[in-house]
Amino acid sequence: MTEELMVGLGRFGAAAAMAFAAMGSALGIGAAGAAAVGAWKKCFAQGKAAPFILITFVGAPLSQTIYGMILMNNIIGALSDKPGNWPGMIGAGVFGGIAMGMSAWWQGIAGAGASDAMGETGKGFGNYLMVLGVVETVALFVMVFITAAIR
Repeated sequence: MTEELMVGLGRFGAAAAMAFAAMGSALGIGAAGAAAVGAWKKCFAQGKAAPFILITFVGAPLSQTIYGMILMNNIIGALSDKPGNWPGMIGAGVFGGIAMGMSAWWQGIAGAGASDAMGETGKGFGNYLMVLGVVETVALFVMVFITAAIR
């Protein structure tokens, strides 16, 4: 197998990290966004002010796309040192990207619940944000530990 092919296969793993993380972010943002729109609609229907702070819950899953980009860049950097480890790079990108994407998706689902609760009660923002932070921690751990494993 040529070095060019090994690097190309490793770059496939790098692209997978970014792509899967971004897919999860899109799913999470969609879930939280739909719930925020519903919460705002309820507020408008009841003549209450619509809390703009719900946008925090909508945007939270976007960070996993950034983690996917960081993992992608780390995989590309590791390829220059170890192109023969292309199977590891594919595994790191595919499984790391899926794990980060799942974190984003579920963070969006939690953000949807937080949007509904905050829109209805106007209370609990800090508690809801802590839940999103715990879910986000999964993606951070994946990014850090997989990066350490491929170096």
